[in-house]
Amino acid sequence: MTLNAAWTWGQIATFGRWTFFAAFVVLAALLFAAVVLRRVGYMRLGVPYRFIRYRPRDRGEGFSAHVFGHRRLLGDLRSGLMHLVYFYGFIMLQFGAVDLIAKGLRGGEPLPIPEEVYGPFSWMQELTVSLVLLAVFYGAFRRYGERLPRLKRGWKPSLVMWFIGSLMLSILFSLSFERLASDGHVVPGVYAPVSEPVSGMLQWMGVQPQSALAHAGFELFWWVHLLVLLGFLVYVPQSKHFHLLTAPVNLLYRRGEPHGRLTPLNLEDEEAESFGSGKIEHLNQKQMLDLYACVECGRCTNVCPAASTGKLLSPMHMIVKLRDHLTEKGAAITSKSPWMPAGLWQPRNALAAAHTMGAILPSWDDAAFAAGTTTIEPTMAAQEQAWVKREGMKPEDVALIGDVMTEEELWACTTCRNCEEQCPVGNEHVDKIIDMRRHLVLMEGSLPQDGQRALQNIERQSNPWGLPRAERAAWIEECEKKTGIRVPTMQELKRQGRTPEMLLWAGSMGAYDSRSRRVLFDLVRLLRAANVDFATLGAEERNSGDTPRRIGNELLFQELCQGNIETLAKYGIHRIVTACPHTYNTFKNEYPDFGLSPDVKVEHHTELLAQLVEEGAIKPVHELDETITYHDSCYLGRYNDTYEAPRNVLRAIPGVALKEMERSRANGMCCGAGGGMMWMEERSGTRVNYARTAQALEVKPTVIGSACPYCLTMMEDGLKSLSDDDGKVRARDVAELLAESVFGD
Repeated sequence: MTLNAAWTWGQIATFGRWTFFAAFVVLAALLFAAVVLRRVGYMRLGVPYRFIRYRPRDRGEGFSAHVFGHRRLLGDLRSGLMHLVYFYGFIMLQFGAVDLIAKGLRGGEPLPIPEEVYGPFSWMQELTVSLVLLAVFYGAFRRYGERLPRLKRGWKPSLVMWFIGSLMLSILFSLSFERLASDGHVVPGVYAPVSEPVSGMLQWMGVQPQSALAHAGFELFWWVHLLVLLGFLVYVPQSKHFHLLTAPVNLLYRRGEPHGRLTPLNLEDEEAESFGSGKIEHLNQKQMLDLYACVECGRCTNVCPAASTGKLLSPMHMIVKLRDHLTEKGAAITSKSPWMPAGLWQPRNALAAAHTMGAILPSWDDAAFAAGTTTIEPTMAAQEQAWVKREGMKPEDVALIGDVMTEEELWACTTCRNCEEQCPVGNEHVDKIIDMRRHLVLMEGSLPQDGQRALQNIERQSNPWGLPRAERAAWIEECEKKTGIRVPTMQELKRQGRTPEMLLWAGSMGAYDSRSRRVLFDLVRLLRAANVDFATLGAEERNSGDTPRRIGNELLFQELCQGNIETLAKYGIHRIVTACPHTYNTFKNEYPDFGLSPDVKVEHHTELLAQLVEEGAIKPVHELDETITYHDSCYLGRYNDTYEAPRNVLRAIPGVALKEMERSRANGMCCGAGGGMMWMEERSGTRVNYARTAQALEVKPTVIGSACPYCLTMMEDGLKSLSDDDGKVRARDVAELLAESVFGD
């Protein structure tokens, strides 16, 4: 049988190439679409979230800075630069991929691009391929050579390196064999800085120009490149690299409201069957998007005060575990496998197995943390060892709290938000933890005993110690005895028919804690010296509700919140100053959700003092011979972006030398008191405040400055345990230092 003259072997080969190309592309596209749509279906199981409604109009600049400028990724310069090479390299190489595929389909003819453009284009493509290949080797070195504690190791993390490395090598060898197979229609060697020497090496090895072997080599690596590229396309949404699609969306719709602002619960909803997150479906769809946006870079865990001091909580593992659970339960509910082709990545009966937290073997030695050292390695090892797949366990039977997230993990969080500040894809961890705490507290009544005691005391006496409510105003008399200043109450001034310029909110710490009272008294002296007209609520003041809300008792918080708002409205208060960042954050960012007028201005005492110093109303004239390192309060800094006000006050004091800790400002480590931990005992590893105090002592200060009563307490406690200088290093509030410089005492 002879071939028809209209069909040559070359035409048959071309037809077959086009046929297989189209089949592979269509198949990969269908598999990719199926994987993405199934995961979107899993996210749709969550509480509806109106993405369009919640997208702020001014999001463009921040979105571009994070996505295209890699703002947070460049916080770690080496990793950031490596990722920049990946990111922009892949964008550029898409044009090269189109050109290479076109050559294979068009019998070696490149795209119709002018020669004066095609040469530089080819040079840039080869340079980019080389840089991406170097980035792959460097990434492998970072993970397996340097063995960074925050990075996972194993076959899954290395798989993407093989994908990318194979893609780059297939491009280089395709171009090199093309130079040998072509009859001269290739770019000059000056535009082929890599493929030219590689083709020379191949020729030295015996591959002759325009030989069958040269043509076969090009054909082989062309198909390798195409199949690896399509395989990578299908693999991406089935792995952590789904972030290539979800991270930009996650950043676009990240929280536009104040940082860390918690979503109120509608406790009057009679149709609500549960409050908080007791099941994965109780998370909203934006929270679920977070799970699929995670890069597993470990930056969150690397800065977590709980993870670095020997607690089980790891923000990265929390996100990964929730993602695994959502995928498994979503697949079980929808009866649609998350893996395509089904059965390739795991057995077909995988729906009869689910990941849970198994036996947790402590992999740390508490004594190793005795000196205040920090390391995340024990926590990373414990999490990896405990998160296992249990055969015969249905995903529907896995308990979110207990099997996925243990109570130990949930109660270790200090809500400092450092994890969120470091996350390059805009994930939010704290709200998920608080939602699970809400379920534990409101639905199960389960929380640590010391936390329960603090909440009961707040409910009964409006302070965490359970001291008599009637003593809340006792600080006013003590202040008068020690400073000679009588602070009027709002009730007294109302009887006189006048309203002061400002309300001074003492807070539970200022009202009851003897150490915090000294800060409050100095603040009173400074305000009086600046001729600020202010008063206080005295006995009418109640707990702000920050502690109950962060612990998870939303009911108690809302009761306290409504009571305080009514009191503020009764006196027509329009300006509040407080020395407590937790009260400041709650009033400023969360009370408006419950009716506090937006006209009420809430200030932290360092903001007000910095303003008064700048205006000349307060003049620090006495020199203080102190070396001060300032510890940033999480709720003043990361929650409210106030970093410079306290430092400006300290800089204004003559004689002060201000030295920054290695971790400061947005990357400052928590003191360990946030999230209700001020009232709960740490039961594993080292105390967070010991670790933070040790960091402060590294710069050899004479004073550890702070602007929060919780932080002040924690730093003083840390100094008692770690400092061997017999009180030569002290912890002091910014207001105390300013008062000493102003009044000379």
